Amino acid sequence: MTARRAPTPTGKDAIDGTRVAWLRRLAEAPETGVVVACVVVFVTLALVRSSFVSAVNLQGMGFDLAQYGLIAIGESLVILTGGIDLSVGALLGASVILMSWFNVRAGLSAGVAVLAILVITGLIGLAHGLAVTRLDMPPFVVTLVTFTIAQGVTLVITSGTSIVGISDFFATLGQTYLAQIPVPLVLFALVVLVARFFLERTYVGRQVYAVGGNREAARLAGIRSNRRVVSMYVTCSLLSGFAGVLVLGRVGVGSASGIGVGWELTAVAAAIIGGVSLSGGQGRILGVLAGTVLLVLINNGLTTLQVNANYTNIVLGCVLGLAITADRLRARRVALRS
Repeated sequence: MTARRAPTPTGKDAIDGTRVAWLRRLAEAPETGVVVACVVVFVTLALVRSSFVSAVNLQGMGFDLAQYGLIAIGESLVILTGGIDLSVGALLGASVILMSWFNVRAGLSAGVAVLAILVITGLIGLAHGLAVTRLDMPPFVVTLVTFTIAQGVTLVITSGTSIVGISDFFATLGQTYLAQIPVPLVLFALVVLVARFFLERTYVGRQVYAVGGNREAARLAGIRSNRRVVSMYVTCSLLSGFAGVLVLGRVGVGSASGIGVGWELTAVAAAIIGGVSLSGGQGRILGVLAGTVLLVLINNGLTTLQVNANYTNIVLGCVLGLAITADRLRARRVALRS
Protein backbone atom coordinates (compact mmCIF):
# COMPACT_ATOMS: atom_id res chain seq x y z
CA MET A 1 0.00 0.00 0.00
CA THR A 2 1.55 3.26 -1.06
CA ALA A 3 1.23 6.44 0.97
CA ARG A 4 -0.19 9.47 -0.76
CA ARG A 5 1.25 12.89 -0.18
CA ALA A 6 -1.09 15.76 0.41
CA PRO A 7 -1.28 18.00 -2.64
CA THR A 8 0.79 21.14 -2.43
CA PRO A 9 -1.38 24.28 -2.50
CA THR A 10 -0.88 26.27 -5.66
CA GLY A 11 -2.19 29.47 -7.13
CA LYS A 12 -5.05 31.11 -5.29
CA ASP A 13 -5.05 28.50 -2.48
CA ALA A 14 -1.39 29.24 -1.68
CA ILE A 15 -2.05 32.98 -1.62
CA ASP A 16 -5.08 32.52 0.64
CA GLY A 17 -3.08 30.26 2.97
CA THR A 18 -0.30 32.82 3.22
CA ARG A 19 -2.82 35.56 3.89
CA VAL A 20 -4.55 33.55 6.63
CA ALA A 21 -1.21 32.73 8.28
CA TRP A 22 -0.20 36.39 8.16
CA LEU A 23 -3.51 37.51 9.68
CA ARG A 24 -3.18 34.87 12.40
CA ARG A 25 0.30 36.09 13.32
CA LEU A 26 -0.97 39.67 13.33
CA ALA A 27 -3.87 38.79 15.62
CA GLU A 28 -1.59 36.92 18.02
CA ALA A 29 0.98 39.73 18.21
CA PRO A 30 0.95 41.31 21.70
CA GLU A 31 1.02 44.82 20.21
CA THR A 32 -2.12 44.38 18.11
CA GLY A 33 -4.55 45.24 20.90
CA VAL A 34 -2.66 48.40 21.80
CA VAL A 35 -2.48 49.53 18.16
CA VAL A 36 -6.22 48.97 17.76
CA ALA A 37 -6.83 50.96 20.95
CA CYS A 38 -4.70 53.81 19.55
CA VAL A 39 -6.73 53.88 16.35
CA VAL A 40 -10.05 53.82 18.22
CA VAL A 41 -9.02 56.62 20.60
CA PHE A 42 -7.62 58.75 17.78
CA VAL A 43 -10.70 58.39 15.56
CA THR A 44 -13.07 59.00 18.48
CA LEU A 45 -11.30 62.18 19.58
CA ALA A 46 -11.07 63.40 15.98
CA LEU A 47 -14.83 63.00 15.57
CA VAL A 48 -15.65 64.60 18.91
CA ARG A 49 -13.32 67.59 18.61
CA SER A 50 -12.04 68.68 15.17
CA SER A 51 -9.21 70.71 16.73
CA PHE A 52 -7.66 67.45 17.88
CA VAL A 53 -6.36 66.73 14.37
CA SER A 54 -5.08 70.23 13.73
CA ALA A 55 -1.44 70.54 12.66
CA VAL A 56 -0.51 72.45 15.81
CA ASN A 57 -2.02 69.83 18.11
CA LEU A 58 -0.48 66.91 16.20
CA GLN A 59 2.93 68.58 16.38
CA GLY A 60 2.45 69.12 20.10
CA MET A 61 1.71 65.42 20.51
CA GLY A 62 4.89 64.73 18.56
CA PHE A 63 6.91 66.66 21.13
CA ASP A 64 5.14 64.81 23.95
CA LEU A 65 5.73 61.45 22.32
CA ALA A 66 9.45 62.16 22.04
CA GLN A 67 9.98 63.16 25.67
CA TYR A 68 7.81 60.43 27.19
CA GLY A 69 8.90 57.82 24.68
CA LEU A 70 12.61 58.17 25.41
CA ILE A 71 12.22 57.44 29.11
CA ALA A 72 9.68 54.69 28.32
CA ILE A 73 12.23 52.90 26.14
CA GLY A 74 14.87 53.25 28.85
CA GLU A 75 12.43 51.93 31.44
CA SER A 76 11.48 48.98 29.24
CA LEU A 77 15.14 47.97 28.81
CA VAL A 78 15.52 47.77 32.59
CA ILE A 79 12.23 45.91 33.04
CA LEU A 80 13.31 43.38 30.42
CA THR A 81 16.17 42.41 32.76
CA GLY A 82 13.71 41.87 35.60
CA GLY A 83 14.37 45.23 37.29
CA ILE A 84 12.69 48.62 37.47
CA ASP A 85 13.87 52.24 37.55
CA LEU A 86 11.74 54.70 39.49
CA SER A 87 14.16 57.59 38.97
CA VAL A 88 13.68 58.26 35.23
CA GLY A 89 11.28 61.18 35.71
CA ALA A 90 13.16 62.84 38.57
CA LEU A 91 16.46 62.29 36.76
CA LEU A 92 15.06 64.01 33.67
CA GLY A 93 13.92 66.96 35.77
CA ALA A 94 17.29 67.21 37.51
CA SER A 95 19.03 67.07 34.11
CA VAL A 96 17.03 70.08 32.93
CA ILE A 97 18.04 72.08 36.01
CA LEU A 98 21.69 71.01 35.99
CA MET A 99 22.13 71.80 32.29
CA SER A 100 20.59 75.23 32.84
CA TRP A 101 22.90 75.83 35.79
CA PHE A 102 25.98 74.66 33.88
CA ASN A 103 25.11 76.87 30.92
CA VAL A 104 23.96 80.04 32.71
CA ARG A 105 25.52 80.10 36.16
CA ALA A 106 28.76 78.18 35.47
CA GLY A 107 29.23 79.75 32.05
CA LEU A 108 29.76 76.46 30.19
CA SER A 109 28.88 76.19 26.51
CA ALA A 110 25.74 74.30 25.57
CA GLY A 111 27.73 71.39 24.12
CA VAL A 112 29.82 71.01 27.27
CA ALA A 113 26.71 71.24 29.46
CA VAL A 114 25.04 68.46 27.46
CA LEU A 115 28.16 66.31 27.60
CA ALA A 116 28.43 66.87 31.37
CA ILE A 117 24.84 65.82 31.98
CA LEU A 118 25.25 62.68 29.88
CA VAL A 119 28.35 61.75 31.87
CA ILE A 120 26.52 62.37 35.16
CA THR A 121 23.42 60.38 34.17
CA GLY A 122 25.61 57.57 32.80
CA LEU A 123 27.47 57.35 36.11
CA ILE A 124 24.16 57.30 37.99
CA GLY A 125 22.98 54.41 35.82
CA LEU A 126 26.28 52.64 36.48
CA ALA A 127 25.75 53.08 40.23
CA HIS A 128 22.24 51.63 39.89
CA GLY A 129 23.48 48.61 37.99
CA LEU A 130 26.37 47.89 40.35
CA ALA A 131 24.14 48.25 43.42
CA VAL A 132 21.66 45.78 41.94
CA THR A 133 24.20 43.23 40.69
CA ARG A 134 27.14 43.48 43.10
CA LEU A 135 25.35 44.43 46.32
CA ASP A 136 22.16 42.53 45.48
CA MET A 137 20.03 45.53 46.43
CA PRO A 138 16.39 45.67 45.27
CA PRO A 139 16.05 47.88 42.16
CA PHE A 140 12.99 49.51 43.68
CA VAL A 141 14.98 50.75 46.69
CA VAL A 142 18.09 51.79 44.74
CA THR A 143 16.23 53.90 42.20
CA LEU A 144 13.87 55.31 44.83
CA VAL A 145 16.94 56.76 46.58
CA THR A 146 17.99 58.45 43.33
CA PHE A 147 14.43 59.66 42.81
CA THR A 148 14.46 61.39 46.18
CA ILE A 149 17.94 62.88 45.77
CA ALA A 150 17.22 64.15 42.24
CA GLN A 151 14.09 65.93 43.37
CA GLY A 152 16.02 67.50 46.24
CA VAL A 153 18.78 68.68 43.87
CA THR A 154 16.28 70.50 41.65
CA LEU A 155 14.84 72.37 44.64
CA VAL A 156 18.23 73.25 46.12
CA ILE A 157 19.64 74.64 42.88
CA THR A 158 16.59 76.64 41.83
CA SER A 159 15.18 77.61 45.25
CA GLY A 160 11.80 77.65 43.57
CA THR A 161 12.83 80.06 40.79
CA SER A 162 13.53 79.38 37.12
CA ILE A 163 16.94 79.72 35.47
CA VAL A 164 16.60 81.90 32.37
CA GLY A 165 18.97 82.96 29.62
CA ILE A 166 19.98 79.52 28.35
CA SER A 167 21.77 79.08 25.03
CA ASP A 168 19.79 79.16 21.78
CA PHE A 169 21.31 75.76 20.99
CA PHE A 170 18.68 74.06 23.15
CA ALA A 171 15.80 75.87 21.44
CA THR A 172 17.22 74.98 18.05
CA LEU A 173 17.31 71.32 19.03
CA GLY A 174 14.02 71.19 20.90
CA GLN A 175 11.72 73.51 18.93
CA THR A 176 12.65 73.18 15.24
CA TYR A 177 10.93 71.13 12.57
CA LEU A 178 12.05 68.91 9.72
CA ALA A 179 9.41 68.97 6.97
CA GLN A 180 6.79 70.00 9.57
CA ILE A 181 7.88 67.12 11.81
CA PRO A 182 9.38 68.11 15.20
CA VAL A 183 13.10 67.33 15.36
CA PRO A 184 12.71 65.67 18.80
CA LEU A 185 10.23 63.25 17.21
CA VAL A 186 12.75 62.44 14.47
CA LEU A 187 15.44 61.78 17.09
CA PHE A 188 13.04 59.61 19.05
CA ALA A 189 12.26 57.59 15.91
CA LEU A 190 15.99 56.97 15.44
CA VAL A 191 16.27 55.75 19.04
CA VAL A 192 13.31 53.40 18.47
CA LEU A 193 14.96 51.93 15.38
CA VAL A 194 18.30 51.46 17.15
CA ALA A 195 16.67 49.90 20.23
CA ARG A 196 14.58 47.55 18.10
CA PHE A 197 17.57 46.47 16.05
CA PHE A 198 19.62 45.94 19.22
CA LEU A 199 17.04 43.78 20.98
CA GLU A 200 15.75 41.75 18.04
CA ARG A 201 18.73 41.53 15.69
CA THR A 202 21.84 41.31 17.85
CA TYR A 203 23.31 38.54 19.99
CA VAL A 204 23.67 40.86 22.98
CA GLY A 205 20.02 41.92 22.70
CA ARG A 206 18.86 38.31 22.82
CA GLN A 207 21.03 37.86 25.89
CA VAL A 208 19.09 40.67 27.59
CA TYR A 209 15.89 38.66 27.10
CA ALA A 210 17.62 35.54 28.43
CA VAL A 211 18.80 37.36 31.55
CA GLY A 212 15.32 38.72 32.23
CA GLY A 213 13.72 35.34 31.68
CA ASN A 214 16.00 33.43 34.04
CA ARG A 215 19.18 35.10 35.25
CA GLU A 216 20.65 31.98 36.83
CA ALA A 217 20.05 29.89 33.71
CA ALA A 218 21.59 32.65 31.61
CA ARG A 219 24.66 32.69 33.86
CA LEU A 220 25.03 28.93 33.59
CA ALA A 221 24.79 29.28 29.81
CA GLY A 222 27.85 31.52 29.85
CA ILE A 223 26.07 34.86 29.54
CA ARG A 224 27.59 37.70 31.56
CA SER A 225 24.32 38.50 33.25
CA ASN A 226 25.61 41.24 35.53
CA ARG A 227 27.19 43.09 32.64
CA ARG A 228 23.95 43.02 30.67
CA VAL A 229 21.95 44.30 33.65
CA VAL A 230 24.40 47.12 34.33
CA SER A 231 24.43 48.19 30.68
CA MET A 232 20.64 48.46 30.62
CA TYR A 233 20.59 50.66 33.73
CA VAL A 234 23.27 52.88 32.19
CA THR A 235 21.29 53.16 28.95
CA CYS A 236 18.11 53.97 30.85
CA SER A 237 19.74 56.83 32.74
CA LEU A 238 21.42 58.13 29.57
CA LEU A 239 18.06 58.26 27.81
CA SER A 240 16.64 60.23 30.75
CA GLY A 241 19.47 62.74 30.38
CA PHE A 242 18.97 62.93 26.60
CA ALA A 243 15.25 63.47 27.08
CA GLY A 244 16.12 66.28 29.49
CA VAL A 245 18.07 68.00 26.69
CA LEU A 246 14.99 67.95 24.45
CA VAL A 247 12.66 69.07 27.23
CA LEU A 248 14.94 72.01 28.12
CA GLY A 249 14.89 73.06 24.48
CA ARG A 250 11.12 72.91 24.47
CA VAL A 251 10.41 74.85 27.67
CA GLY A 252 13.29 77.31 27.23
CA VAL A 253 14.01 77.75 30.95
CA GLY A 254 15.41 75.67 33.78
CA SER A 255 12.24 75.20 35.80
CA ALA A 256 11.67 72.71 38.61
CA SER A 257 7.89 73.10 38.51
CA GLY A 258 6.28 69.95 37.18
CA ILE A 259 9.03 68.79 34.81
CA GLY A 260 9.55 65.07 35.27
CA VAL A 261 7.14 64.79 38.20
CA GLY A 262 5.23 61.53 37.86
CA TRP A 263 6.75 60.76 34.48
CA GLU A 264 8.18 57.51 35.79
CA LEU A 265 4.60 56.23 36.11
CA THR A 266 3.98 57.11 32.47
CA ALA A 267 7.17 55.29 31.47
CA VAL A 268 6.25 52.15 33.41
CA ALA A 269 2.66 52.25 32.15
CA ALA A 270 3.78 52.63 28.51
CA ALA A 271 6.12 49.65 28.85
CA ILE A 272 3.53 47.38 30.49
CA ILE A 273 0.71 48.43 28.15
CA GLY A 274 3.05 47.69 25.27
CA GLY A 275 3.50 44.10 26.42
CA VAL A 276 6.70 44.27 28.48
CA SER A 277 6.34 41.80 31.33
CA LEU A 278 7.12 43.01 34.85
CA SER A 279 8.75 39.63 35.41
CA GLY A 280 11.29 40.39 32.69
CA GLY A 281 12.30 38.64 29.50
CA GLN A 282 9.21 39.51 27.43
CA GLY A 283 8.29 42.55 25.36
CA ARG A 284 9.20 44.44 22.23
CA ILE A 285 10.12 48.03 21.44
CA LEU A 286 7.25 48.39 18.97
CA GLY A 287 4.87 47.56 21.80
CA VAL A 288 6.46 50.22 24.01
CA LEU A 289 6.05 52.71 21.17
CA ALA A 290 2.37 51.81 20.82
CA GLY A 291 1.87 52.05 24.58
CA THR A 292 3.43 55.51 24.66
CA VAL A 293 1.31 56.68 21.74
CA LEU A 294 -1.84 55.50 23.52
CA LEU A 295 -0.97 57.39 26.72
CA VAL A 296 -0.12 60.56 24.78
CA LEU A 297 -3.43 60.32 22.91
CA ILE A 298 -5.35 59.91 26.16
CA ASN A 299 -3.53 62.74 27.91
CA ASN A 300 -3.86 65.11 24.96
CA GLY A 301 -7.46 64.08 24.42
CA LEU A 302 -8.39 64.95 28.00
CA THR A 303 -6.76 68.35 27.54
CA THR A 304 -8.49 68.95 24.21
CA LEU A 305 -11.85 68.04 25.74
CA GLN A 306 -11.07 70.51 28.56
CA VAL A 307 -11.31 67.86 31.23
CA ASN A 308 -10.03 68.98 34.63
CA ALA A 309 -6.28 68.25 34.80
CA ASN A 310 -6.74 66.68 38.22
CA TYR A 311 -8.47 63.73 36.55
CA THR A 312 -5.44 62.97 34.38
CA ASN A 313 -3.65 61.08 37.15
CA ILE A 314 -6.84 59.17 37.94
CA VAL A 315 -7.10 58.03 34.33
CA LEU A 316 -3.39 57.19 34.21
CA GLY A 317 -3.70 55.18 37.41
CA CYS A 318 -6.67 53.23 36.05
CA VAL A 319 -4.84 52.52 32.79
CA LEU A 320 -1.76 51.40 34.72
CA GLY A 321 -3.88 49.14 36.93
CA LEU A 322 -5.52 47.54 33.90
CA ALA A 323 -2.11 47.07 32.28
CA ILE A 324 -0.66 45.37 35.35
CA THR A 325 -3.73 43.14 35.61
CA ALA A 326 -3.37 42.19 31.95
CA ASP A 327 0.32 41.48 32.49
CA ARG A 328 -0.43 39.12 35.39
CA LEU A 329 -3.13 37.34 33.41
CA ARG A 330 -0.76 37.00 30.46
CA ALA A 331 1.95 35.57 32.73
CA ARG A 332 -0.51 33.08 34.22
CA ARG A 333 -1.64 32.00 30.75
CA VAL A 334 1.96 31.45 29.65
CA ALA A 335 2.65 29.43 32.82
CA LEU A 336 -0.37 27.20 32.17
CA ARG A 337 0.74 26.56 28.59
CA SER A 338 4.22 25.54 29.70
